[in-house]
Amino acid sequence: MAQGQQTDSVIAAIAEYAVNYDPTSELALDTARLTLMDSIGCAMLAMDYQACTKLLGPDVEGTIVPNGARVIGTRYELDPVKAAFDTGAAIRWLDFNDTWLAAEWGHPSDNFGAILTIADHLSRKSDSDKFTVKDVLKAAIKAYEIQGVLALQNSFNRVGIDHVLLVKVASTAVVTAMLGGDVKQVENAVSNAWLDATLRTYRHAPNTGSRKSWAAGDALGRAVRFGMNAMAGEMGYPSALTAPGWGFQDVWFKGEEITLERELDAYVMENILFKVSFPAEFHAQTAVECAFKLHSEVASRLDDIEEIVITSQESALRIIDKTGPLNNPADRDHCIQYMTAIGLLKGSLTAEDYEDDVASDPRVDALRDKMTMKHDQRFTDEYLDADKRSIANAVQVRFKDGSSTENVTVEYPIGHRRRREDAKPLLAAKFKAAVATQLDDSRVDRLAELFADSAKLESMAVDELMNLLVPAK
Repeated sequence: MAQGQQTDSVIAAIAEYAVNYDPTSELALDTARLTLMDSIGCAMLAMDYQACTKLLGPDVEGTIVPNGARVIGTRYELDPVKAAFDTGAAIRWLDFNDTWLAAEWGHPSDNFGAILTIADHLSRKSDSDKFTVKDVLKAAIKAYEIQGVLALQNSFNRVGIDHVLLVKVASTAVVTAMLGGDVKQVENAVSNAWLDATLRTYRHAPNTGSRKSWAAGDALGRAVRFGMNAMAGEMGYPSALTAPGWGFQDVWFKGEEITLERELDAYVMENILFKVSFPAEFHAQTAVECAFKLHSEVASRLDDIEEIVITSQESALRIIDKTGPLNNPADRDHCIQYMTAIGLLKGSLTAEDYEDDVASDPRVDALRDKMTMKHDQRFTDEYLDADKRSIANAVQVRFKDGSSTENVTVEYPIGHRRRREDAKPLLAAKFKAAVATQLDDSRVDRLAELFADSAKLESMAVDELMNLLVPAK
């Protein structure tokens, strides 16, 4: 950065935290273990989808990178920039990874794409100075915290900016520190990340598309690049946020200040939200749970339905309330009506349910046409309450004869901190089923045992763990 310039306070705070904070919260470390396990599983599941796998691998076919970084679920060993893209895209592809909801939304597990890549790469370069899995978990706690605290009060979606910007900022900070960067070098890298905002166009009709599944990967590749550039001595931009006229705040935030609502520690990791039972945009998770509860009562009476009322929070109404045609899986997995309809019809929801063959069932759109969305202010207030952070939905089905089902309400989804203990065995089962799609039984059992033993897992070298994630073929 230019000599004599004052560094923006938010950039300075992020850099100081990334370099000097040492996470000690046992709850955060235990939760980080679960997030790593879950992220690996999500990436493995994505290997069955050609739309994802077509993007993976070296930019030039046949390129070999000694001491590169592994890509989960593949035999690729790539340069760190492309490896971060690939792993990040795979983790994110099915919208089945953990999530964070506040003024901004996002998926902090995206950050593993950069963290695992750099830890693996640096470990492969060294015979002795290797990153352990505990190092990865601590880095994840910090990346989650940076992304999640930035999301608490700053709504980037309201000005059309995609939440992957926060992934880029968080991963840039943590990766640069992992590379050995000092506070000034991290400031330089992070300032470059803030200059790299991305529009949300691909998340919304009429342009909803698959970029939403690889946008995080793109952010992670950029994060690794910014970190490496900073370590090579590349300059930063101290007032990237606050510069009059040209800074992020004036250009994108109409002069409003970017803030850190709380001191950076381990709050976000402790309170992260898991998608346990089915892939669905998280604001709809409880609506789908409601639909599952109503399935047996409703599935045999579809022709008798007069109206389906979904009561929700403001955020869900803003981003996943959709009517009219849904053009592709990316459109459908961000439509609360579609996901609720599948839940009512089938009593289940899988990634395959977003594909064309399921969507073409005329009963799905028939149910969507009968749905009415309502807002409950209490749901919104408790969604924003720091002590509750509920994601409530209610579903009621009304029939032509004047009868109706119970107005089924679920306030906290199964992956919420308030239901964390109930979720743990389900997360372990989800993980085993996911890795079993790519690995043999003995490898699956070994990984399951490893993630069940936190002490053994934390002491393991990262490159050894990544080697276990390489399929036989």
